[in-house]
Amino acid sequence: MYSIIRFLLFLFNPETAHHIAMKSLKVADFFGLLTLLPSPKASKPRIVFGVEFKNPVGLAAGLDKNAEYIDCLAKLGFGFIEVGTLTPRPQPGNPKPRSFRLTNERGIINRFGFNNIGIDKAILNIQHSKYKGVLGINIGKNFDTPIEEAINDYIICFKKTYDLATYIVINISSPNTKDLRRLQGEDFFENLISAIKSEQNTLAKQYKKYVPFLVKVSPDGSKSELDNIVRLLLKYNIDGVIATNTTLARDRVPQSYFKEEAGGLSGEPLRLRALKTQQYLYKGLKGKVPIIGVGGIMEAADGKERINQGAELIQIYSGLIFKGYRLIHELCERTH
Repeated sequence: MYSIIRFLLFLFNPETAHHIAMKSLKVADFFGLLTLLPSPKASKPRIVFGVEFKNPVGLAAGLDKNAEYIDCLAKLGFGFIEVGTLTPRPQPGNPKPRSFRLTNERGIINRFGFNNIGIDKAILNIQHSKYKGVLGINIGKNFDTPIEEAINDYIICFKKTYDLATYIVINISSPNTKDLRRLQGEDFFENLISAIKSEQNTLAKQYKKYVPFLVKVSPDGSKSELDNIVRLLLKYNIDGVIATNTTLARDRVPQSYFKEEAGGLSGEPLRLRALKTQQYLYKGLKGKVPIIGVGGIMEAADGKERINQGAELIQIYSGLIFKGYRLIHELCERTH
C-alpha cells in the first residue's frame, strides 16, 4: 500500500508532498483509520537518561516542526516523538525551493532554515495534544540572533518548554542557519551547555522534576571538535547526545542532479558518516552519556547496527519517507 502512496507523493516536490502526507495523516486519524494499523512487536521497555521508553524507535525532529501532528504520529508505533526545531520567534525559513529528493540515492537535501511558528504557538499545540508518551522538544536560535547572543535564545526556549517536555534537545548542528555550527566549536560550546545546565538545575527545583537535555551534533565535525564535545559532555554531566544531524558532504551522491544544491543531506548517503561519528563519540564517552543514533537508518539492519555500536535509542525521518511506517515495525522487531 505504501508503495502506491509513495509513488503519488513523489509526483510532487518534497515540501508539497510533506504537507499533503501530514494533512492526509490527520484526516485518517480523524476518521479513526489509524486505529486499524497493527501495533509494532512489543519491546522490552528501556530506561535511558531516567526516562522509560516503550520501544527504542523514535521520530526525529524536523518532520513535525510545529508540534501539529503529535497525536496521529503517535499511532504509527513510535516509542517516542521529537518535535521542532523551535525558535523563540516565528520565522519563515529560507526561500523556496529548499528541499530536494534524491530518489535513486534514497536521500534528501534540505535547507529549510528552522522555519517554524515560534515557541509560543507550538506550546499551545503541545498543550492541546492528547499524547501521553515520551515527547522530545528540539530548540534552536532565530536566524537573525547574533551567534554571540545565541545562549539567550536557547534559554528562552528551554524555560518555556521545560514543564511540557520529557526531554529537550539543543540543536547546534543544523547546516542551514548561518554560523550555527560554530556553537559546537571550542569558542562557544562550553559557555552554552554550562548556561543551560545551570538553568536546568534551577528549573528542576522550581518544578520539582528533572527534565534531561541532550545535544544534537554534526556528522561533519573534526576529531578535535568531537574530542572537545566529549570532554565537555562528561565535565557537565550532560544527559545525552544525538548523533547526528544532516551533512554538507556530497561524496556519496557524486552523480546526483541535485548534488550542488546547498543544504543538509540526509537518508542513505548520510548513513556511514553518521555511524562513524556515533562510534567515535561512544568510544570517547565510554557509555557514560547515552547516545541516540540517527541519520541514514533506512532498513531494520541499519537500526540494529546503530544499537550494536552503542546507541541506546534510534530515530528515523528519511527512512519513514522512503519506506513508510512499516520501517517502525521492522526496527522494533530487530532492536527489541
